[in-house]
Order: sequence, then C-alpha cells, then structure tokens
Amino acid sequence: MADKTIVKPDTTTKTKTAPKTKRPPLYKVILLNDDYTPREFVVLVLKAVFRMGEETANRVMMTAHRRGACVIAVYTRDVAETKAKEATELGKSKGYPLFFTTEPEE
Repeated sequence: MADKTIVKPDTTTKTKTAPKTKRPPLYKVILLNDDYTPREFVVLVLKAVFRMGEETANRVMMTAHRRGACVIAVYTRDVAETKAKEATELGKSKGYPLFFTTEPEE
C-alpha cells in the first residue's frame, strides 16, 4: 500500500494593515469687523456664501462687531480660502472694506 500523507491547507491568515489616511488640516474662516460695511450687507454675505440662516448670520455679525473678529466656519484649506475670497470679493464689488481671512485651526 502506498504511503498517503495528508497535506493540511495553510490556515494562517495574513492581515494587511491599511495605511491610516491622515485627515487634511482644517482652516478657520474669520470675519474681521470694519466700521463701514453695513450690518445688513454682512448678514446677506454670510447667508449667501456660508449658507447661514438669518438668525445665525445676525448673531455671527454681531459677535464680529463686538469683538472685532469672529470665526465663521472651519473647512479644509481650499474650501476655506475659496469662501473667504468669495465673501471678501462680494464686499469689494459693492465698495465695502468687508474682509474675511483664514488661519490654521490648532
């Protein structure tokens, strides 16, 4: 009789560790207060560019008015810079010194 050896299948599992994708750094969009841009216009810009409701836009505008600046929102760098530029340009197009800036979030 022939010698029959049973070959066991390899049951060890090799787990692949997926590389952790690092989240992109976030940037704050900041509204800077000025003494010339009408409050109503600031509210319109906040609603148009940042999709805020009337109440939220008013609260944000008043915070910037009282404190000199207010963080509007936090986005990835490209989105933050695009929105800040768009909002600033809206002010410029009407002759107002309205200004939005960005900075990295800690």
